[in-house]
Amino acid sequence: MNSMNILVIPNRGRSYNAVRPEAECYIKMAELGHKVTVITCRANAYFENYQKSNVELIELVNTKKYSLSVIKQIRRQIKLKKIDIVYATESSGIPNAAFACIGTKAKMVAYRGTTGGMYKTDPTNYLCMLHPRINGVVCVSNAVSHSVKSKVRAKLRKNVVTIYKGHDIDWYQDPAVDLESLGTSKDNFNVLCIGSPRPHKGTLVAIDAMAELASHHNIKLVLVGDNIDKEPFTSQISQHGIADNIILTGFRNDVPALAKACDVLILPSLDKEGLSRTIMESLSNGTPAIASDIDTTKEVIEHQVNGLIYKAGDAKALAENIKLLAQDAEQLKALSAAAQATISGKMAHQKTVEQMLAFFNKLTT
Repeated sequence: MNSMNILVIPNRGRSYNAVRPEAECYIKMAELGHKVTVITCRANAYFENYQKSNVELIELVNTKKYSLSVIKQIRRQIKLKKIDIVYATESSGIPNAAFACIGTKAKMVAYRGTTGGMYKTDPTNYLCMLHPRINGVVCVSNAVSHSVKSKVRAKLRKNVVTIYKGHDIDWYQDPAVDLESLGTSKDNFNVLCIGSPRPHKGTLVAIDAMAELASHHNIKLVLVGDNIDKEPFTSQISQHGIADNIILTGFRNDVPALAKACDVLILPSLDKEGLSRTIMESLSNGTPAIASDIDTTKEVIEHQVNGLIYKAGDAKALAENIKLLAQDAEQLKALSAAAQATISGKMAHQKTVEQMLAFFNKLTT
């Protein structure tokens, strides 16, 4: 494979762990001899790490989604460095990158992480994921690829690929969070859930499941996320009388350390998911998952191998699975071992790098 000139407009992220799997790919590409330029804002959680790496780092002139000055900045680098691949991974960067590629030989690649959106009837999508200048799309899961292929123009479909956003167990050597600092202990069976006010995330299902487990006072739900301490969640928790069994942490940027401390992760999503980063972080730490049976989840979680699968929206089934693992230490141990094996094998970071470079090379030859 010949050396490529790659320009990246990455996800900015507010959490170091959120952007790490993506950022480490670009750093590894540079280590392998490719000339990688990253254009991002100083607020990017990986900005300092980029500075210390072999990539060339350029600060964005601004963070607007549609910006003539950003388009000019990207275009200048495309021409100056004779860029082969422009890879943009967030909705704010894709439009600017696509317009910057017009009239150049660079191949424009966009990233897609969710199955929702991309409506052909929405004109703004033709400025972003349906932009005619896009030459390829990297999707985070097969379910996302299927969704994208149903929306893009026919000629682009052959260049819509699934590349899992791999992780590396060595990234997760930090100690587990002290459970007592959260208001629980190792004597309890601690369940982690990354909640969200968005209905499709299924946070209300997780709370209903805890209501089914109300008599099991040793089962605690560590519920993480912005705005979970507001309606309708607070009323539901109060009505069920389970406030003592649910720990509301607010936003946390140390989810991997939380996962390492907890016994199991639950993912109660109803639909519209990509490949959950939280699942990947949990498996990396040896924490198995109990997840709903949406398509993307089943690409990672194999029932009774590295986790358990239940019917989406069924709070009673979720509760039964939680109780099952709380009462079966041997099964929990087996699932935990298989969780890390999943990351070392199918979901390995090194595989992601290899597949990304192979796809980029295909587009440029």
